Amino acid sequence: MDAIRQIGSLTLESDKKKSSIHCLTIVGQVEGHMILPPQNKTTKYEHVMPQLAAIEESDEIDGLLILLNTVGGDVEAGLAIAELIAGMKKPTVSLVLGGGHSIGVPLAVSAQKSFIAPTASMTVHPVRLSGTVIGVPQTMTYFEKIQDRIVDFVVENSHVSAEDFRKLMMKIGELTTDVGSVVYGKDAVDIGLIDSLGSLSDALECLHAMIDEEKGRETDAAHHHSGGSDLHQ
Repeated sequence: MDAIRQIGSLTLESDKKKSSIHCLTIVGQVEGHMILPPQNKTTKYEHVMPQLAAIEESDEIDGLLILLNTVGGDVEAGLAIAELIAGMKKPTVSLVLGGGHSIGVPLAVSAQKSFIAPTASMTVHPVRLSGTVIGVPQTMTYFEKIQDRIVDFVVENSHVSAEDFRKLMMKIGELTTDVGSVVYGKDAVDIGLIDSLGSLSDALECLHAMIDEEKGRETDAAHHHSGGSDLHQ
């Protein structure tokens, strides 16, 4: 319970399934280098990043379930977390609940399998910059480069095309005070952004199946290795 209270994470033990799953929640706003006001619900990247490294290294954890309900937040902090998840060898499954907006999109697709609840939505829009903006061509080039990084990551880790994703990003008229699109559960699956429509039980079932498959591969490799050494002797 302390782990849930402090950093919103918990390791789920299942004797029946003989596997252990770590549940990581990414909620509220992804906090970057600036500390947000105390009334904001935040996910702090300095908490999440070492957790991911520990999960990947742990022999006691078989897979990772990421529960997402985020409004977005710091682009580079979000991308850093997404890159770590995408680089994990352990089975990973994400589930978008409520919303997976803005930088939540790369976070959702970073897992090996992604699910979205039928009532959940995802907002895709161009990068914003707060604070002082210098009116020089280099600023626009910087913006474009950040957007390219996000588009490249999403396209590489999902089934959506770069053209379709950029169209969603630059759509005019759907958001009253912004440029971009809101994509709901089924639509996110239809365009290839998310793998499947589903709920918690679907995500867990998929993750357990992936863990069983991974364990099967490890067992086969161990048998093959021991057989090879016997022949050598």
